[in-house]
Amino acid sequence: MGLTKEQYDRIMQDYAAAQDRNRHEQMRRRHLVYAKIPEYQKLEEEIPSLGVESLRVAIGLSPEEAREKLQSLRDAIRERTDRKRQLLLENGFPEDFLEPRYDCPDCHDTGYIDGKKCHCLKKREVEVLYDQSNLKKLIQTNNFSLMSDVYYEGESKQLFHKAVALSRAFIRNFDEHYENLYFYGTVGTGKSFLSICIAKELLDSGHSVLYFSAAGLFELLSSYAFGRKPREDFASFLDELYSSDLLIIDDLGTELTNGFVKTQLFECINERHIRSRSTIISTNLSLRELQGVYSDRIFSRITSNYMVCKLTGPDIRVLKKVRK
Repeated sequence: MGLTKEQYDRIMQDYAAAQDRNRHEQMRRRHLVYAKIPEYQKLEEEIPSLGVESLRVAIGLSPEEAREKLQSLRDAIRERTDRKRQLLLENGFPEDFLEPRYDCPDCHDTGYIDGKKCHCLKKREVEVLYDQSNLKKLIQTNNFSLMSDVYYEGESKQLFHKAVALSRAFIRNFDEHYENLYFYGTVGTGKSFLSICIAKELLDSGHSVLYFSAAGLFELLSSYAFGRKPREDFASFLDELYSSDLLIIDDLGTELTNGFVKTQLFECINERHIRSRSTIISTNLSLRELQGVYSDRIFSRITSNYMVCKLTGPDIRVLKKVRK
């Protein structure tokens, strides 16, 4: 899915604005040169006329008759081009002073090279996706490059390695297979960390990801549903919530659970399942506890459609503080 049409259109509008800005800047430099070097403007006006004359000769005469005339015209164009360069240098301008300039010299501010996305467009897309995801700060301290198993021992270390392998397979197969993950276990054992690691890898490859704490998500849904936010924005938010390539609901069970929350959670995971959009849930709740807190239908959806992964061990966040 990646960007929505509206997000893509805004990026392309930025490219068009860059083209206009650089075109006007080139015109400003050209007028500066014309004002200081009138001869330069005269030479620029002569060159197109010589080009038209070359075309007329090529069309109107036989190859033998045209050869000498065309060579003479080419020499005249080259002489004027060389003189233009000389005039710029003599008057203190660099010889490329009037060349077009671009924010991206590779794609000339179009976003594409030979029909393929330029690196600058890919970078812009990822930046938009990061802004949308709520993950910009979290990813700085939660990514695979910072991963370590030094805080795990015994069975907990085995479970952690299994969870890492499952996470990497989830990323690797993301475009081919629709899958969901349910990370559960004790506090501070790496559930959120792995969820955000997955999010970073998918964001960097151009996928749309949304991250919410459970409490934050249901508070936001409540604000829309009960009029604390404009209702006209509700449908748009739900469409993003249900359609993003990946949704992460972190710390499920820490929110104030009531009938509204249970209904919204079921609608969210059910609608995303219907659309084959992947979801990751992290929680301290075991499956048995999940069934007790939420409805049977939520329990059924998760046990039927999610890969369940358990993590155990000490609270790593506490251990890190102690070591510091």
